[in-house]
Order: sequence, then structure tokens, then C-alpha cells
Amino acid sequence: MASHLHFGEDDFLNCRFAVSPLWETHDAVRTLRRPDRQGYHVPWLRRIRTAAAGLDLAPLWLLMPRRGHSPDWLGPPPIGPAATFEEEIAAVRAADPEAAREDTARSLACTPGAPASEQGRAWLADPVRMVRELADALEVAWRVLVEPEWPRLRALLEADVAFHSRRLAEVGLGTLLPELDARLSWDGRTLTLPGGVYERRLGGRGLVLMPSVFCWPDVITGFDPPWQPTLVYPARGVGGLWAEPGARTTPEALVRLLGRNRAAVLAALDDPASTTALAHRLGLAASSVSSHLSVLRDSGLLTARRYGHQVLYERTPLGMALASGG
Repeated sequence: MASHLHFGEDDFLNCRFAVSPLWETHDAVRTLRRPDRQGYHVPWLRRIRTAAAGLDLAPLWLLMPRRGHSPDWLGPPPIGPAATFEEEIAAVRAADPEAAREDTARSLACTPGAPASEQGRAWLADPVRMVRELADALEVAWRVLVEPEWPRLRALLEADVAFHSRRLAEVGLGTLLPELDARLSWDGRTLTLPGGVYERRLGGRGLVLMPSVFCWPDVITGFDPPWQPTLVYPARGVGGLWAEPGARTTPEALVRLLGRNRAAVLAALDDPASTTALAHRLGLAASSVSSHLSVLRDSGLLTARRYGHQVLYERTPLGMALASGG
């Protein structure tokens, strides 16, 4: 199955990057319930375990079906390139209750029994209260789960935007889009995404390109009019997100398992890097580093992604766990 976003002439002029603390809050909440998303985030999960246990996230989870619609009013596209959480949650609180009710009913219909549940019936009967309660729940989730880590998350997201903005200037939108994720393909006018079965013409609104820390391994697109269509993709460098600055070492057990040089290559990949960059960083021959990278990739410890003439390597969750000694 695949979905298609069709570009017109004006759409090429209206694409932009954005970072959204509100979106990261939504996806942090999702990650707590989805083990398949947790591989890169074990240190974070350990840190927030006690605080998260005190949160009532069930109302938010009810509107986050694994397959289906999540309400656009509850997580609208970012209102600017550097919007604060306070600005974004204010837009949620200002949602039109009747439009929010209709959007919520569509989401509830994606979960068997949800529209007739006590919570679903209460929301649909009193959408003003629903908007207030869900906005309050999101704000509490932000304060507990995301805000303490936001400087670290924002730095990674902004680095991704800076890198891909340079790539956009170098190679253009058509080459950049498939580079954001290997599952995306481009034929000159149409972006094809994995999953879903919809066709959407952007209609001159362009596309918001938004990196996310917590959306891995998914690539997500959505938002019906009047929202600007948005593509959410895993942020570059998430494999090194939780490494403490200056604390990188090569665990001795990893050296015994892989050998000193191969272990050093794995440990050095806090950020995506090419063979040449790693060889320079480690003082090893490029041919030796290339051989180690091939073995590590074939063993499921690394992934490789092409950017123009370069291939950049990045740790998988398993590779990150081994490199950290976890």
C-alpha cells in the first residue's frame, strides 16, 4: 500500500521546515505505549518512568489509534518555524468546539467501542469541556515528559533542519525528499509514501517538512484542509540523542565482542558520519573503516543512507544499546 502527494507549480514555492514542541509531546505520549518506538529512547524512558507513572494518559491514548485518524485540532501543524509550546497549546485551546467535536468523532470511530464509551460520550456531549480537558492533559504531558529534555531535543531537531536546508540548496526538493527517508520516492511531481491508500493534491499550499525525535520508525503525513499538509520524518542523528556530551567511551565488553577498531567505529557514531569522516576521526585507514562498517551494517548494528555522493552511517537501536553498554 502507498499514498501519494501530488505537487503543482506553486507547491514547490511553499515548502518549509518546522520544529514543533507540541508534536514531540504527542509522539512522546505515543512512544510510552508503543514498544516498537522505544529502541532509541531507553535512557529517556528510565529517567521519566516514575513521573510518567503518575500521569493519566488514557484520554490522549484514546485519540491516538495505531491505524486511523488522530484529531487535527489537537495537534495542528506548527504555526511558525520556531513556535513555542505556549503558542502551540494556545492554538489548541482556541479550537472551535463544534469543529473539534466532529474531528474527535472521526478519530473515536477508528477504535472499536470508543464512541460509545463513557469518555467518548462525555466528550461528544460537551465539546467545550473536551477541548479544555484535552489541552490540559497535553500541557501536563509536556511539563513532565518533554520540557525537561527540550533543549537537547530542540538542538537535534534544529541541526536536522540546518543539514537538510543545506541539502535543499545543493540538490533541490526532488532529490532532498527521498533523502529524508529511504521509504520515500519522487517522480518529479508526486511524492510516494509507505502505508495508506490516499491521493492528495497539495493545491498550492506546499508541504511542511518536520523532523521528529519520537516518530521513529514511522514516516507520517496528514492534515486535511484548512491545515497545511505536513510530512513528519525521523530526525537525523537520533541514535546519539541520549549520549552525554564528552562521555563517549568504548565499553571493554564491546571491545572483547567486536575487536578494538570495530568497536571504536560503532562507538564513534553518535552522529551520522561517512567512511572518510570516521577514518579521520579515529585515525584509521579508510579501507579498514569501510570493512568494519560493512560488517556492522550486515549485523544489524548500523543503517546506511545516501546523501548525494556520500553514504552516511548511523546506529540502529541495537547498535546504540551495545555502544552505550546498555
